[in-house]
Amino acid sequence: MVALAFLGGGAAAQSASDPRNDYDIRAQQLVASRVFKAAVASFERDFDRFVSDLIALTEIPAPPNGEEARAYAYLAFMVEAGLHRATVDDFGNAVAIWRGGRSAPLVAVGAHLNTVFPAGTNVKVKRDGTTLRAPGVGDNARGLAFLLAAVRAMRAADIHTATDILFIGTVGEEGTGDRRGMRYFFTDNEWRARVERFIAIDGSANDVIINGAEGSLRYRVTFKGAGKPSGGVSGHASPALARPMGKAITNLAKILGPLRPRVSYSVGALPDPTAANSNPFETTTEVELRSTSPEELKDADAQFQRIVREVVADENQAQAATGRSIRADVDLIESRSAGVTPADSPVLRQVAATMKQFGKVPVWGTGRTDANIPISLGVPAFAMATQSADHGGGAHSLDEWTDVEKKAAVKDFALALAILLTVVDHQ
Repeated sequence: MVALAFLGGGAAAQSASDPRNDYDIRAQQLVASRVFKAAVASFERDFDRFVSDLIALTEIPAPPNGEEARAYAYLAFMVEAGLHRATVDDFGNAVAIWRGGRSAPLVAVGAHLNTVFPAGTNVKVKRDGTTLRAPGVGDNARGLAFLLAAVRAMRAADIHTATDILFIGTVGEEGTGDRRGMRYFFTDNEWRARVERFIAIDGSANDVIINGAEGSLRYRVTFKGAGKPSGGVSGHASPALARPMGKAITNLAKILGPLRPRVSYSVGALPDPTAANSNPFETTTEVELRSTSPEELKDADAQFQRIVREVVADENQAQAATGRSIRADVDLIESRSAGVTPADSPVLRQVAATMKQFGKVPVWGTGRTDANIPISLGVPAFAMATQSADHGGGAHSLDEWTDVEKKAAVKDFALALAILLTVVDHQ
């Protein structure tokens, strides 16, 4: 393979006499290089393969906690593309290596395998001109297809990177998967000590860089008690009337609303499991707390727990004469870590410099992606998309769509590949 001129410290060597910084030089050298142009040209020539991969992956069902079929199919794609040590790990991630100049430290880049759609959803792709419609076609079958296309283009152009790149098709990114694939990967996996940076391919627009990991805690809160018979004596503890639940929600809003702008929350009531005229015995709600600040999220959690305890105590005190009482079961059903990769960090300064070569200024965003886990652990990480928001939409809906108009797709590919390669090179 041909080594890129911009790899291996070339930018640093020139920066002493060049008023521009290393990031700009590295990005300019890459975009102007013969091999980068050859990689983009290869993608353009092989564009039909990218589209066929996208369709094939979309049509392999990957419901929450049911990604196995797509993982093994993706593994076969990885092997065919020329990656090494391809395997499905203990948690179901499809993992493979691009061999660079050294094996550590390395950069990991991943796209999630699963969708939000339940088993049995019709995932057949419908094509209308350059528009493809199907659940999950953009989020995130397109990201998966991009990684395969990037590997093929890099091989065709004889690109040599400074270090290995770990490619991952991850499980558990959507819904209640709690990012179990990434959680395993960055806590209990052989690769953890070697991974220095992580890029998630996900999102809606390639000029938005998701560098903020929105953390969240989702609870199922169930108020339980003896209940109040329909038409019976008043004064009994009555969780079915949702008095304690309503009070808890009201108090939560007072504390987290205008006083805590860095914290948001949502509340959803679940159906009462009892019939209208039965003796109701419980009522349930789900509460989610969200923040990009771990400290704010921890404090909001403590206040939420206190509020629930207080409303139960108040209700039981008010109903003491009846001999009845209620309790609240607070069950954590999902936890997502919070944090930020600072915009002035070396990795994101390189991203900004690379985007400038394409006439773009990055918009820093916050979201919940596979990058959340490494960000929360202090590993420089971010998420980016492989297409413009103008050419795709309807994520998480049955009418999800992505545009495979060739000219726009080639531009999106070039930008995403440039970001990947300059971040890999940045040591």
